[in-house]
Amino acid sequence: MESTGAVQDGVAAVPSLKARKQKIVREIIWDAATDLFVKKGFDETTVDDIAQAAGISPRSFFRYFASKGDLMAYTLVTYGDQLIAAIEACPKSYSLGEVFRETVLQVTQESAEHPRTRKVLEILRKHPAAAAAEMSRLGEVQRLVARAFARRLPKGSEDSLTAGVMAGMTIQLTGVTVRWCFEQGQSDISAAMERVLATFERMFCGTRLPNRGSGQRH
Repeated sequence: MESTGAVQDGVAAVPSLKARKQKIVREIIWDAATDLFVKKGFDETTVDDIAQAAGISPRSFFRYFASKGDLMAYTLVTYGDQLIAAIEACPKSYSLGEVFRETVLQVTQESAEHPRTRKVLEILRKHPAAAAAEMSRLGEVQRLVARAFARRLPKGSEDSLTAGVMAGMTIQLTGVTVRWCFEQGQSDISAAMERVLATFERMFCGTRLPNRGSGQRH
């Protein structure tokens, strides 16, 4: 069974043509499934329904996803891909705090702007089985994000606990902020994220993490 996501352990490689085509098909299937889950409900929607809506055969569906639940977990896997890509895109001169800040700001903005995000949140809120399916791969995603943070630590100072904590905080802060913005009708995602970061830093750090304009990375 092929992996449903592009999350990889190690430095990201340029996807092959085959991998890009597979991603396109997975996105088509996922978009069709999302619309059906919103319209019919997660429990009531069958694999046959999804395959028909996506214009593929049920047999083809199983080449990309092991089950309806595996498909639901795809959103978390792709979310992990976004986080890892954002971490790895930060300049090498960034401190760990700056990598954390840049990652949560970027991924929160991307998630909030994606047209599918609001639908996914509605599905998760209404259907416990869908929420459980999505969370089934949380441990895997968190480990991979932690490894991405670990690669940003100074040579010889790799700390699995620090990297794990950073991964957990990043996943939770971005998710909480996107949900809050949608629930409260907030359109300025960046401002909302800055507010969340300021609250987090005041509660747990005592001082603010440096922002992108601090100049401390030079």
